[in-house]
Amino acid sequence: MTDEHKPHDDAAPDHGHDDGHGHDDHAAKPAADAHGHDNHGADDNGDVAASAHGHDDHGHDDHAPAAHTPDDHAPAAHDDHGHDSHAHDAPAGEAHGHDDDGHASPVAHSHDDHAAPIAAAVAGGAAAASTKAPVWSDSGDAPFEDVDATPVYARGKGDRKRKSKGGSSNEGVEIFKTIFFALLIALVLRVVLFQPFTIPSASMEPALYEGDYIVVSKWSYGYSKHAIPFSPPIFEGRILAREPERGDIVVFKLPRDNRTDYIKRLIGLPGDRIQMIDNVLHINGTPLSNVVVTGADVTNMYGMPVVTMRETLPEGRVITIQDYGPGMDLDDTPVFEVPAGHYFMMGDNRDNSIDSRVIDPMQGVGLVPSENLIGKAEIILFSWTPGASLWNPISWFSKVRPSRFFTVLD
Repeated sequence: MTDEHKPHDDAAPDHGHDDGHGHDDHAAKPAADAHGHDNHGADDNGDVAASAHGHDDHGHDDHAPAAHTPDDHAPAAHDDHGHDSHAHDAPAGEAHGHDDDGHASPVAHSHDDHAAPIAAAVAGGAAAASTKAPVWSDSGDAPFEDVDATPVYARGKGDRKRKSKGGSSNEGVEIFKTIFFALLIALVLRVVLFQPFTIPSASMEPALYEGDYIVVSKWSYGYSKHAIPFSPPIFEGRILAREPERGDIVVFKLPRDNRTDYIKRLIGLPGDRIQMIDNVLHINGTPLSNVVVTGADVTNMYGMPVVTMRETLPEGRVITIQDYGPGMDLDDTPVFEVPAGHYFMMGDNRDNSIDSRVIDPMQGVGLVPSENLIGKAEIILFSWTPGASLWNPISWFSKVRPSRFFTVLD
């Protein structure tokens, strides 16, 4: 070690510089002030060398104070940040005890007998500081959560708020998607497979009663525009058409408006001749046999006797009908010839049904085109007596007819 780097004892406080060189123990203060830094911690014994570099007690002192020659005290030795850029080696900087946070060690002297303990203490402090997460990010706008300083009940609140804002948006999208796909599935099922209907009148007794809730198969006769809700005119005729059978209970659109849903039994096929004579149905000139089922004295709401009979169709299919006896308006009719592509419909309650026997264009049904067929009635799911209401929950139980539940239709 040269004499320039030897420790200064109390016998030589002036560093060996006189006024002839312009460097007394007060000349370093203006040089430090020229860089805008205060001179905290400088004493009268020559320790102002640390302040001569323009650093306050939070600055970065990388240089040993005793390593300067007289020429090294000039203000030009500092860069724009107040760091000495000349003649400073790494060991001299480490002797000042800088930690990783940039704070100067309280011991800023370059005495050789204190260098090793100071370096060990500085290394330990830097390691401890590096393990603790900073409270703020480098940009100053994104706080890190200090787990040790944050109460347990407050941890993660910011994340939960951010997640809740994004989560509510995602939840709304998921609800919309669920509703959309549910409606899409329901539409496909309704168009392609099944459609439910409620029976509004007694025209199909005894097969169907007012208040029955039925399911209609859509694939039985193929598909037309009336198989789709609101009957959009997207195509004409039927797709995958199949001929219905005589005796089927059919749901169809009323020909005179193509909007109202009707349900009747198919009696006449294309090319048939249908006529009622003395309360007996004739098909192609042949009367159908009727057998009275019960002789019980039953009357309708008007006090008229009600007779239940079994009627056998030409193909051998047996259906059950209801009749008020001879002498009614529809017991005698002209001959109806069924043209191609049309069907003749009648209600099972023969004297209480407006069907193809009524040809009045304002009130009757007339002949039904094949395109108007919707589907075949298959089963009664549930049934309630007249007076049951969706808005009256008590009626759901007081007017229920369990005996008709899940009844397969002939």
